[in-house]
Parts: sequence; structure tokens; C-alpha cells
Amino acid sequence: MTTMNGDPCLLSATELRGLIAEKRISPVEIVSAVLARAEALQSELNCFITLSGDEAMAQARVAERKMMAGEPLGLLHGIPVTVKDIVNTKGVKTTFGAVPYKDNVPNEDAVAVARLRAEGAILIGKTTTPEFGSKCLTDSPLFGRTRNAWDRCRSSGGSSGGAAVAVASGIAPLAIATDGGGSTRIPAACNGVVGLKQSNGVIPHSQALDAFGNQTYVTPTTRTVADTALMMQAMAGEDACDPWSIGVRVPDFIGTAAPRGDLRGQRILYCLTPPGRPVSAEVAASFKASLDRLAGLGAELEEFSGDGFDIEPIWRAINHTVWRTRFAKLAADHKDELSEAFLKQLALATEVSGVDYQEAMFARTALFRRVQSLLARAHFLAMPTLTRTALPIKQDLFGSIEIDGAHFDSVRPHWFPWTMPFNMTGHPAVSLPSGFGRDGLPIGLQLVGRFRADAELLRVSALFEASSDLLSRWPA
Repeated sequence: MTTMNGDPCLLSATELRGLIAEKRISPVEIVSAVLARAEALQSELNCFITLSGDEAMAQARVAERKMMAGEPLGLLHGIPVTVKDIVNTKGVKTTFGAVPYKDNVPNEDAVAVARLRAEGAILIGKTTTPEFGSKCLTDSPLFGRTRNAWDRCRSSGGSSGGAAVAVASGIAPLAIATDGGGSTRIPAACNGVVGLKQSNGVIPHSQALDAFGNQTYVTPTTRTVADTALMMQAMAGEDACDPWSIGVRVPDFIGTAAPRGDLRGQRILYCLTPPGRPVSAEVAASFKASLDRLAGLGAELEEFSGDGFDIEPIWRAINHTVWRTRFAKLAADHKDELSEAFLKQLALATEVSGVDYQEAMFARTALFRRVQSLLARAHFLAMPTLTRTALPIKQDLFGSIEIDGAHFDSVRPHWFPWTMPFNMTGHPAVSLPSGFGRDGLPIGLQLVGRFRADAELLRVSALFEASSDLLSRWPA
């Protein structure tokens, strides 16, 4: 068998898939390269809780035999994938980033994981997450801090910090992440990768305890839009466990997401920041450059008002009530093993009454209708993913956040005002690499599509990606 020259770790899943189909590279070669890179970078980046090297190599050997025998191959045959450690993996430790769960081994895969495995993907390890994915920074008493792929003095973002860092640093091209308020898009923006939070129901969520009020998503994270489309193709489709997924058809993500044609006839509404929320000068400049790129592709641009989008209190009333219900007993039984930040967030929820929660759910519906009215006169919305580049590695969730020398009292509404709304409304929202700040750190653009128009959102994303050469840049 002829092997290719160069480092398989630097190839996209789409490229690897082509080489595997032509028998020009072996799954054994790919998986051993990826595992070697994971071992080499783990001590510096700390993006894994568990590496499954032996199992991955055994699967790679089976995948190689199938390939050489000319058997029909799945969509992701022989391609390495990582899974965030709050997503269940059968027979592989899943800790939720929490000390009380340090030895927890699920007896079944989450639906999204099962689907990737069914298409031949090979699990190489579980990526880091703060306890239960509860914050926008990736650290935990269980494993310490995960560092940004571009700068070890900066945070990876969160809560899917490990997923984004593993992809950004070339450890594996595909990652399963999750997103409850921005947990996929925040670290994607911090580490310069593609992070999609798909529409509600497009990928079934088999671990949501409240399927009807759910605002969390099991998501793809990749370096390229084509790879995100590849993951979507494998993960999407109805499952009996998730009511919102039933009856949702699976489009041709791979075909639709190809960067064909231009954006003529496509209208994009944009907003830099909700009223009163800060944004750094370099994020504002990058956003303007991104809008110019979209206009250059033929899109019609029009500004919209960010009034009514400052929704962090509503998001928090719903989210923290869910956490309090899920974790009050755990917190009482294991107070000494859980972080101060986690316990503090649970304590905040004790003030939310049943009426407060229901009022937040009414506000959530009103927000959905506001977004629907914007998307009735446009195809997409655009805004910066974050108001500044990655925070310092020692940032405290309850500390102040610094933006262009000014300090603000609260991280969530000042750093990612634009990610939380779309968890609540269910519209697809993607963070795309759009440039770099003066500090050499990535900056992200967020695009939002019409409800369940995920494939169309990926097409615009692919055209935007192709309009720059950011993919040629890797962390040192």
C-alpha cells in the first residue's frame, strides 16, 4: 500500500476520507499519528481527561482490514474523533469533569456518538470540560486547566474547551462538543475553529432530562466547514428519544455546504453588540472586515437593532433552575469535591421561584418570535461571537472581565451576549474563524440561520471560509 508523505494530523477529515477511499493512507497510520500528537501535546494543553489509545489502535487495525478487503465503508471510516467528557461513551469513562463521577462508565453511547461510530469513526479520547459543562472556562478540580491552542497564558474558553483545543492543535479533525449557552461557539472562537450549534431537533439529544424545555445541544466542532457538514451528515436524523427530532428530515449537508456560487440575493442583518454592552476595538474592526467579505460575495447587508437581546437574566433563570434541580443533592453530598464556582452558581438559583422560571419561559418564546421576525426579512444574522479574544488562563468566572483596559463586573453578559439567545430560540448559529487580534489570538464571526436551515447556513459559512486563507495558519 502506498503511504502519503506529510503529517496526517494536518489533514481535514474530508481529505482523509478521500485518501482512505483510494487506499492511499491507512487508518492505522492516521490513528497512530494522532495519538502520538495527543501524547506530545497533552502535558502542555491538557485537553484530554482520558485517552483511549489501545482501543483506538485495535479499531484502526480492523478498519484497515476492511479497507484493504474492499468492503463498503462508512462515511467516517477510520477517521479519529474526540468526545467531550459530558457526552456518554459506552465502556469509556465519562466523568462530566466532576470528581464524584471520576470512575463513571456509561453502559451506552449517546445517540450522536453511536452514529459516528456506526459510520466508522474511531474514538481516541474524552476531552476536558468544567463540571457538567457549567461555565465558559475549562478547568475543574478533577484535571486542572485547559490551555488555549494559540497561547498557553490564555483560557481555552468553555465549556467545550478540550474539544476546540484538540481540533485546533491537529490532534483529531472531528470533535463532539455540547452547547448550552455558547459552550461550542465560545471555545471555537477562542481557538480559531468552526463551532456549530445546530437547530433544535436536528441532532437528537439523548441525555436531556427535560426534552421539552431543553436548550442544550450535542454539537460538531471541526477546523473546516466541510468537516462540520460531514459530521452533521452522520449525526443528524430523528430518534425516538428526542421529540423535537421526530419528523426532521436530513438534507444533503455535504453537497449543500460546498462553497459554490456566491451570496447574491442573500440578505444579512448585522449588529455589533446589544445596547450598553462593550466590544473591543479589534473585534469591531474584524467584524467590519468580515461584513466587507460577505458584501464582496454579493450579500445585501443591513444593520438591525440589538434592543431586547440582552437576555442573560432569562437564560440564567432557566439554566440555573435546571442545574439546581439536577445537582442540589450532589452538591449537598459532595460539597468538598466540587469547585467553589460550581457551588456558587447553584446557590444563585435558589432565588428563582416557579413563577420566575415560567416568566423566563414566556420571555424565551417572545425572543424566538423576535428572531423569527428578523429572519422573515433576511436569510441570516451576523454578529461577533465574542466581545474580545480569549480571557487570561487564571480568569475567575465571578471576577471582572477586562475589555480594552476597562473592567466589567460579570463575564457572561459582557463576553458572549450573542451566543445565549440562540440556545433559547433554537436557531442554528455557527462561529467561524474571521481573523486574529494584535495578541495573535483568533477572533470569531457568528452567523445565524433560519430555523432548521442548517445546511444553508453551512453553505454561507463555506463561502466565507473560502474568501480568506485563515486555514493555512496553525498554532505554533
